[in-house]
Amino acid sequence: MNETVSRREVLSGLSMGVGALVAGPAAMGGSWMGGAAAVSAGDRAALIGYFARHARELLREAGGVLRFPSISCSLPRAAYSADLWDWDTLWTVRGLFRVSKLTADKALIADVAAHARGAVKNFFDHQSAEGRIPMLITVSDADPLGCLKGSRPHKENQAKPVLAQLALLIADESGEGLEWFAEYLPQLKRFYESWTVDNLSRTGLLVWGDDVAIGNDNDPTTFGRPFFSSANLLLNCLYLQDLKAAAQIAGRMHREADREVFAKQVEALEAAIQKHCWDARDRFFYTADVQCVDRRAELIPNIARGMDMSWDSMPLRIQTFTGFLPMWCGVATPTQCRELVRHLAKPETFGAKFGVRTLSAAESMYSLAKSSNPSNWLGPVWIIANYLVWKGLVLNGFEAEAKALGVATVEMLARDLAKSGSLNEYYHPDTGAALSHAGFMDWNLLVLEMV
Repeated sequence: MNETVSRREVLSGLSMGVGALVAGPAAMGGSWMGGAAAVSAGDRAALIGYFARHARELLREAGGVLRFPSISCSLPRAAYSADLWDWDTLWTVRGLFRVSKLTADKALIADVAAHARGAVKNFFDHQSAEGRIPMLITVSDADPLGCLKGSRPHKENQAKPVLAQLALLIADESGEGLEWFAEYLPQLKRFYESWTVDNLSRTGLLVWGDDVAIGNDNDPTTFGRPFFSSANLLLNCLYLQDLKAAAQIAGRMHREADREVFAKQVEALEAAIQKHCWDARDRFFYTADVQCVDRRAELIPNIARGMDMSWDSMPLRIQTFTGFLPMWCGVATPTQCRELVRHLAKPETFGAKFGVRTLSAAESMYSLAKSSNPSNWLGPVWIIANYLVWKGLVLNGFEAEAKALGVATVEMLARDLAKSGSLNEYYHPDTGAALSHAGFMDWNLLVLEMV
């Protein structure tokens, strides 16, 4: 994969009009694994040019309750453009650094780093006394979703665990070190403590309190289910990656005691994901239901007890894209990775023409309806899902599969750009048609790692 782009390509993409690319309807059926062999030079130039032209529009200055500069995940006046979201910030920053690298724009690198640091500071600026952090902050409201309300154990969800990943990304991409983050390490530790106090189940997995703003909004393994019941794979894989990042940060700061604590938490969570989420029958990772409780002492106290209840969780056997995330976060073994790739190849489940269906087409809930609140994760292709699967393939040596997924993702976004002049939030998996929220940027920027 090319790491740099020529000035000619950038200028070509910046000037390319809506009709400059061929954008016909995609054929129905088939999997991305059987698609084109390479990214089109025209598609590559168009996407790099588009993102380069709009990159600085995502850098937001301080204002209102956001006392520090920050990052927007959408273009001005588009949906979400006035909001600071938790995990969206991580992916947008990652994508903006990629734009900077491909265009050799050192000034943009510095500006992205400054605004990304500000985003981290804004989140910690509104941390509660219990260590909790809001998922969403707007200019006028530090906690519009009510993440900091209620009492322990909080059923209200809080910010996804991505802040250590964001801090480490800033340091690695800007080359400016982690000195600025030293004052926030104690706050990061309190943030983790708040997660364990409120959301750590006896299985060793974290659970969502409720189903508000969980990232993959209407994931059937969490959406509409009882409070504190769902050890969602997305949540646990994000937390694992954040603990790994925290361990690296502590190591670089020569905080060995902290590094050891984080490293032990990593080991425990990896073991819990393997034990409770891998299903040997289906050869797939599932979100776990942690409601299993032996109630004999409560319900039949006068009857002698026989064998012990040997399980404290059950797999929620609904296949969503989150089942592939253990490849991304380093939990899946080589054998498990091979099994997961077999799932990816099946057109009847995940393998669509333009990437990975967010829910298997074999599930009864499968739907491609356009929706907000919740956004639809019941089958449409989301670039973040494609990206995380792609990254997992790359990290585990599945180069041909990763290349094919990258080609399909680039083609889909380039078609949308040619047709509409912008990009959208999610897409039809078989036709590549845009389904929601024109002007969306966010993790769409991550396609630039695939070009």
